[in-house]
Amino acid sequence: MNKNVIVIGGGPAGLEASAQLQNMGYNVILVERTHELGGHLAKWDRLFPDGVPAKSVLDSLLANIGGVKYFLGTEVQSVNLLEKSYNVILSNGITILANAVLIASGFDLFPAEKKEEYGYGIYDHVITNADLESFFASRKDKQAVPDPRIPLQPQKIGFVHCVGSRDEKIGNRHCSKVCCATAVKQACEIKEEFPQADVYCFYMDLRMFGRNYEDLYLKAQKDYGIRFIRGRVSEVAEDIDKKLVVKAEDTLSGKPVKVTLDLLVLMAGMKNSGAGQQVGSMISLETAEDGFFSCRDSVYSLQKSNKNGIFFAGACTGPKTLPDTLHEARAAALTVHNYMKNFE
Repeated sequence: MNKNVIVIGGGPAGLEASAQLQNMGYNVILVERTHELGGHLAKWDRLFPDGVPAKSVLDSLLANIGGVKYFLGTEVQSVNLLEKSYNVILSNGITILANAVLIASGFDLFPAEKKEEYGYGIYDHVITNADLESFFASRKDKQAVPDPRIPLQPQKIGFVHCVGSRDEKIGNRHCSKVCCATAVKQACEIKEEFPQADVYCFYMDLRMFGRNYEDLYLKAQKDYGIRFIRGRVSEVAEDIDKKLVVKAEDTLSGKPVKVTLDLLVLMAGMKNSGAGQQVGSMISLETAEDGFFSCRDSVYSLQKSNKNGIFFAGACTGPKTLPDTLHEARAAALTVHNYMKNFE
């Protein structure tokens, strides 16, 4: 039996699935297009709901992939189906024959500049959730260059939920699942960093569905004094003093809201990664209306694609939390194992 399994994507899903498959006795070849492993997790500071350091989780994942052959800065050039296996050619010139290919290509953040009304890339003090997380992480590095978009002592800070999610105008009707909890986590953290600041969250609906997530929300109100305003932001402008003027409607009171802020954080949602879609097009993988890959069915075969021997793990099939991603990676490894047993 050809015991090669190719894993495409070196984020949390790819790392965990690779470790599990390696433990099952397969020859795992992990392909990552960037020059580091870890995906978005490598750029994050702390994780909701308990503030666990992202680095500690990533270190545990990396510690488990001993024996896994991986290529960094490498892309998949072509995937060709032979009789019962796949011939995969990589950008480094290496060709691999494998009976199974596991796609763990993850997600891209929605490009916030597409929502011009929020001013990202236009106004000086508008950033994204990823930018803010980089700011939190940079505090541990004394040589890090401060982000000029973040004022030294902001007095008023706002968060806008659902940027690029649940938005008919841009064609993204899906919920990105993690944005609400991330916004609440970051709002608490920014309050710790700037205790004197007033912090506002503009939201459509708060979807705090996970264990301890609701407690985080209640803590944000009770202990940190975060103000939650139910209503979509309609416009962001900049005044003569470089302050941000945010207009919204408080749908609970039915009244318009106008707030002047020193910093605005946009909670950019998830979309299927461009790199993943490129690989999917090579083998005609089906995608759903939301742009993510379609599973064979929505209940029983979540790790299987419409092609025999091609499997999924993680956020390439839709927005997921990190625990969901890791659980799916383990399930995908078992699904691949059961498939590979047919070749014995």
